[in-house]
Amino acid sequence: MSGARQDWAEGMGLLDDPLLGGGLPAEAQAHLDKAAICYHQSDVAETHLLDASRIAPGHAAVLIAFYRFYFYKGRLVDALDVARECLAKALAENVLGDDWLAVQPDDADFSDWGALRPRFFLFTLKAYAYLNMRLGRFGEGRMAAEKLLHLDRADRIGARVLVDVLDRMEAGDE
Repeated sequence: MSGARQDWAEGMGLLDDPLLGGGLPAEAQAHLDKAAICYHQSDVAETHLLDASRIAPGHAAVLIAFYRFYFYKGRLVDALDVARECLAKALAENVLGDDWLAVQPDDADFSDWGALRPRFFLFTLKAYAYLNMRLGRFGEGRMAAEKLLHLDRADRIGARVLVDVLDRMEAGDE
């Protein structure tokens, strides 16, 4: 980030937000950086992720790093476990209770793309929906994707494509 954008973000306190890496201890960040560098060495990279998690348990930057690592390594069950953890975190940080199915459009400002916490919830729910679908858990995937459409009426998150895939599958088109 540079110049005016960084000044604006700092002025708004956005860089302090844990969703953008704020509050992450330098030692944990160093482990995340090392994990990225040695991504091709899965065991070494995962060890660095675990070390970052021990230093900053539950930090969004660490959870997102784990999610991406597992997802791109094709470890979808592990990625789904992290998505569930992110979903619980997003529910708590948005004060939405503990059941994503009970969340309603007026419970948070889901229409404000600049609202980081609601957007984190939406992206997390999309990841949860997608992973469930990839793992053959179509009912759970559909419920999550339809909840996204209910919360994000403009479909900025892109849940419609997930529902369309499920509809085509049910119609025998895929």
